[in-house]
Amino acid sequence: MLEELWYKNSIIYSLDLETFMDLNGDGVGDFEGLARRLDYLNAMGIDCIWLAPFQPTPNKDNGYDISDYYGVDPRHGSSGNFVEFMHQANKRGIKVIIDLVVNHTSDQHPWFQDARSSENAKHHDWYVWHKKKPSDWNEGMVFPGVQESTWSYDKKAKAWYYHRFHHFQPDLNWDNPDVRAEIKRIIGFWLELGIAGFRVDAVPFMIESPEPNTSKHELNFDYLCEMRQFVQWRRGEAILLGEANVMPEENKKYFGEKGDGIHMMFNFYVNQYVFYALATGKVEPLEKALEATRTHHHTVQWAHFLRNHDELDLGRLSDEERDEVFARFAPDKDMQLYDRGIRRRLSTMLGNRQQSELAYSLMFSLPGTPVIRYGDEIGMGDDLSLKERDAVRTPMQWTDDFQGGFSKAEKLVHPIIDKGPYSYHHINVENQRRDPNSMLNWMTSLIRLRQECTEIGWGDWQILKTNNEKVLCLHYSWQGSSLIILHNFDKLAHEVVLDLKQEKNDKQEKEHQLVDLMVNFTSEADKKGRHYITLDAYGYRWFRAGDLSHLLKKS
Repeated sequence: MLEELWYKNSIIYSLDLETFMDLNGDGVGDFEGLARRLDYLNAMGIDCIWLAPFQPTPNKDNGYDISDYYGVDPRHGSSGNFVEFMHQANKRGIKVIIDLVVNHTSDQHPWFQDARSSENAKHHDWYVWHKKKPSDWNEGMVFPGVQESTWSYDKKAKAWYYHRFHHFQPDLNWDNPDVRAEIKRIIGFWLELGIAGFRVDAVPFMIESPEPNTSKHELNFDYLCEMRQFVQWRRGEAILLGEANVMPEENKKYFGEKGDGIHMMFNFYVNQYVFYALATGKVEPLEKALEATRTHHHTVQWAHFLRNHDELDLGRLSDEERDEVFARFAPDKDMQLYDRGIRRRLSTMLGNRQQSELAYSLMFSLPGTPVIRYGDEIGMGDDLSLKERDAVRTPMQWTDDFQGGFSKAEKLVHPIIDKGPYSYHHINVENQRRDPNSMLNWMTSLIRLRQECTEIGWGDWQILKTNNEKVLCLHYSWQGSSLIILHNFDKLAHEVVLDLKQEKNDKQEKEHQLVDLMVNFTSEADKKGRHYITLDAYGYRWFRAGDLSHLLKKS
C-alpha cells in the first residue's frame, strides 16, 4: 500500500489552461499548447500537474461556474485534445489532477435551468430553495465587498436559492443522494480518462447543509469518506486534495478520524504564518502553526504553497498580525482584496531574489508536498490594473517575442505584462534557461534536491531549538537517515549552535557530521557534540546528518 502513496514525495505544478500556452492563436490557452510544454515541465522535475477548471462554462468566475461536467470548453480544444494531452503526460511519467467544482454549478447548467422550471422538476431538489426571503440573505459572503448576498430570488421559480459564492453559482444540495450519485459519475468519468486525482474546491461549503435564517450549518463529514471510498474503489492510487481554509482543531475531521477522509489538504493556516514570518522575521508563530497542524496518519498529507490563483488569504491571522503583513507586502489599498487578502504575486511582494529563494526553500522543506504556481519559477509579476484576482492570472512569459511567446493573437484572455521590471522582455523562460544563475535554474535544482530528500514526505519531524528567534530549524528522520534544514528570516547574518543530543533517541545514534546538500561543506561536531552553523541574511541550508550512504539504510 505504501507504494501507492505517490503524493508523499511529489512536486505539484498548478496552472490555468487559458493562460499557459495558446497554440491555435485565438488568445486563449489550450490543451495542444500545454502538450507542447510538457517537456519544459518534465525537465524542471515536475511530476504532477494540477489543472484549473477547463470544462464548458459561461466563464464569469475563471471557469469555476461550470455548465457541463463531462466535456472540454471549446476555447481549450476538444475531448480528443484532452486525451492526447493525457497520453503525452503519461509518456513522461507526469500525473494530472483536475479541479472538482461540485459545491455549485453555473446558473446556465441544464440542471439549474430545469430546477427553476417547476417544483416538480427532476432537478428542483438538486439545489437549495426557500419560499420566503431568509433573514440571513446577506450574511456569510465569501467575497465581502464584491458579493452582495448568499440568497437570491429567481423570478421563474418564484423562490430564493442559496449560493455561497456569486449569484450565478447556485449551490448543489449535497443532502440529496441523487446529487451525490451524479458526482460519483463525474468522478468516475474523469478517472477513466486517466486522471490521478482531484483538487476538491471549497470543501467546507460543499459538505454543509444550509438552512435559511441561521448561520449554523451542519457539516457532513461522512460525505467525504463516501467520496474517498468511491475514488479508491475505482482507482486505488487516485487522491483527493481538499481546499479547506479551516482552523487546526478542525483538520482531523477533514482527514477522517482514521485517515479515511481527504488524502491531502492545503495548509492555509501554516501558509499565513509563513508570510507573517517573512514580513516580520518572527519564527515562533510559524513554529506553533506547524505543531498545531501535525498529522497522525501515514496516509494523509499536507500540501504546502506560497501563492495560488486566488488572493493570499490572511483571515486566520489576528488583526495586528494581518496589519503587519499588509504593511510589508501590500501597503496600498489596491494591493488588498476582500479585507483579508493580498492580490499580488510572490516576487512583487518580496521584492528581492534573496527572500524569494528563502520562501521557496522553506516551502519545499515543510512537512508535506510542495505546490508551485505557474510562473513563480521565473519570478513573474502581477498586473494590479486588472480586477480582483485577475491581477495574478496573467499569461505565462515564455520568450521576449510578441505576446511573450504565449500566443500570436493581438488580444489575449488577459493582457500580458509588457511594462516595468516584470515585463516579459525581462522575465521569461528562454532568457532564464541560458542563465546558470537564473531563478528557473535555481528552482530546478531545488526540485531535484527535494525529490531526493524523501524524509520530508515520509518521515517524522520535529523543530530543533537554536536559541535564535529569527531562525527555524527542522529535523526529519526516516528509515535510519535524517535531515536538518535551517532558514534565517532576518536581514542580518547569524551563527546558530546545534546540539543534536536534543533529538537523540534509542533508535538513532548521535550524529557528529552534517553534510551540506547545496555546497561543498561538512560540519563536524565539537567535543560536546555541538555544530556551529552560519546563515547569511535570508539564508537557508540543507544538511544530511551522518554521511551520504543513507540509501543503503533504507528498507
